Amino acid sequence: MLENLVILSALGILLVCSFFFFKHKREIFRYKPVDAFVEDMKASGLKRVLGKWGLTSIGVGAIIGAGIFVMTGVGAKEHAGPALALSFVIAGMGCTFAALCYAEFASFLPVEGSAYAYSYATMGEFFAWIIGWDLILEYAMASAAVSVGWSGYLAKFLYLFNIKFPLWLMNDSFTATKSLADAATNPAVKADLLSHYSSLDLPTLLGNQIAFNLPAFIIVWVVTLILVKGIKEAASTNTVMVTIKVIVVLFIIISGATYINVENWTPFIPERTTLVGPLGSHPAYGFLGIISGAAYIFFAYIGFDTVSTQAGESKNPKKDVPFGIITSLIVCTVLYILVSLVLTGMVNYKDLNLQAPIAAAFAQVGLNFAVFIISAAAVAGLTSVLIVMLLGQSRVFYAMAKDGLLPKNPFGLLHEKFKTPYKASLLTGTLVSIVAALTPINVIAELVNIGTLLAFVMVCSAVWLMRYKEPDRERPFRAPVIWLIAPLGILFNFGMMLSLGHHNWERLLLWLAIGIMIYFIYSRKHSLLKK
Repeated sequence: MLENLVILSALGILLVCSFFFFKHKREIFRYKPVDAFVEDMKASGLKRVLGKWGLTSIGVGAIIGAGIFVMTGVGAKEHAGPALALSFVIAGMGCTFAALCYAEFASFLPVEGSAYAYSYATMGEFFAWIIGWDLILEYAMASAAVSVGWSGYLAKFLYLFNIKFPLWLMNDSFTATKSLADAATNPAVKADLLSHYSSLDLPTLLGNQIAFNLPAFIIVWVVTLILVKGIKEAASTNTVMVTIKVIVVLFIIISGATYINVENWTPFIPERTTLVGPLGSHPAYGFLGIISGAAYIFFAYIGFDTVSTQAGESKNPKKDVPFGIITSLIVCTVLYILVSLVLTGMVNYKDLNLQAPIAAAFAQVGLNFAVFIISAAAVAGLTSVLIVMLLGQSRVFYAMAKDGLLPKNPFGLLHEKFKTPYKASLLTGTLVSIVAALTPINVIAELVNIGTLLAFVMVCSAVWLMRYKEPDRERPFRAPVIWLIAPLGILFNFGMMLSLGHHNWERLLLWLAIGIMIYFIYSRKHSLLKK
């Protein structure tokens, strides 16, 4: 009933907006010239402090995190089985095509705003708004999912020192009640919960049991305050944490490889089936499971595009941004494939822990000292991911506000001293912290993935179109054989969108419908291009 209401509401909004679309079609297809973006960059108040390795660090910091430390468990157990490595290959290929397109755009359009700005220069204002609205969903939900994963690994880390908190303060209501339901039918699950939490009792509010993920809520605010202080401080914090977690990822690959049991890889591609999750059923195992696994763990690759949102703070964006995008993607793809093979080789995919799969796998083979190292690195690593995601979110807000599509106050105001869009950061922190405290991680991750894939499809389309619109424009970096790279990027990423469950499409449809309504009510009238 609720799903039908969501669909009908979205279709109703889209129907009304379609009238305005045709009525104002000349306005909504107006595009912002590249030269106008260049002038904006000259007048930008953002500090240029990032070099190519700083940008690469931001990319690696965003990519290596929830993908390795959290999503590998869900990807193998509920989608691809041991063939998760193939899911990473497919997702990596889709990302590679998109990354080459991002790199070309970033070389001749080095502005904050990422895919939003690229669409504005090629497809027009309406499509730029759609992709900007989509990026808002992507970065906000990615930040929330990462903070939930951070909370899970913090619990693992504290448990090593026999520090425990109540179940209701470390989980959202759905996860807490599901854990208790599983414990009621499985003594092993109950024993595990009793060992990790000081209490399993859930308090009630107005007759309903409640839970609140307090660590996830707190870490969002800690990172938000760091970002308000400044990009240089955030980048320095990120670089330290990235160094730590890359070393630990190499430790996981090398030490875990000695505990691989090849029988856990048999069958490498389990028989096809259908599994039921909190949002409905989805295909698992078999070839379709590998594809849906790729779409699901695609969350792991969100990050390289965040590099392009930092162009406004890069010292030499035309060269450094493409370098940061491509280098961070190559490094992380190789590490992801190796980690997924080690994880599914150490533990049978059916027995993987969903919240902290790698730490649990090492505990299962008796390497408790490794659990300490991995949990500590995960806490640090996921913090760096959260820094980059919240950073990208505020910069997209800032770019859209500069063009008049969002109100300058609060989205486009810079702090007088720190020169950061502090109000946008505070607003983002408020919304993300609430979502993280109250929503299951797999629900959040699915919302992120379809939004990211849509952004990649749009960028691949836009760079292809730009080759025809302005073939003679200087491009310090040119994607090779664009007539092949761009279509493959569209095909791979849209194909992964199709493999996601219908509930993902319903929520995306509703989110876009709301965004289109805002565009016609506010953004179209206040656009600087119109003025």
